[in-house]
Amino acid sequence: MVENYTIIKKIKQYAIDNNVPIMMDDGIKFLTNFIIKKQVTNVLEIGTAIGYSSIMMCMASQNVEVTTIERDEKRYLEAIKNVKELKLEDRITLIYNDALNVKLDDKYDLIFIDAAKAQNIKFFELFEKNLKPGGAIITDNLNFHGMVNKEESEIKSRNVRALVRKIKDYINYLKTNTKFETEFYEVGDGISVSIKK
Repeated sequence: MVENYTIIKKIKQYAIDNNVPIMMDDGIKFLTNFIIKKQVTNVLEIGTAIGYSSIMMCMASQNVEVTTIERDEKRYLEAIKNVKELKLEDRITLIYNDALNVKLDDKYDLIFIDAAKAQNIKFFELFEKNLKPGGAIITDNLNFHGMVNKEESEIKSRNVRALVRKIKDYINYLKTNTKFETEFYEVGDGISVSIKK
């Protein structure tokens, strides 16, 4: 166990050193608690990065299996290395592709979206058919480092302004989506939980 803890510390340090966005500690705690409480056994993750959240989900419960998709080759290869190091390759399936090009037939208890923020609605619509009835879609980074609550005039970068607009559109999309019941949580960088009715 101590060895696992050391490896996870190393993964988190790599993320800091290489500017890889991974979930904040209280965000990951929220996610893993949700998995334990709802007895989730299979997860689809959009946006592997270096495998940190997939690994933490598997470590939350022995029964969890994760299928995760990453389009950045360097991060994907780093994720493979991390998953192997923790001997989780029989429980974490890594797919190297753009999630928008991936077609899956399996059904999941939980879909976790933590990828290109501007594509959240597309991801949601593409994969909701893979969700079991009563399953949940959890999305991270809905506050986007506090930017979403700012006035648009306060955000200097045009790209960031455009991204924040997309995140706001997604929040609205969740609020008005009648097929799902969505709750928003001020945890980590802002998390939504959408339960399929």
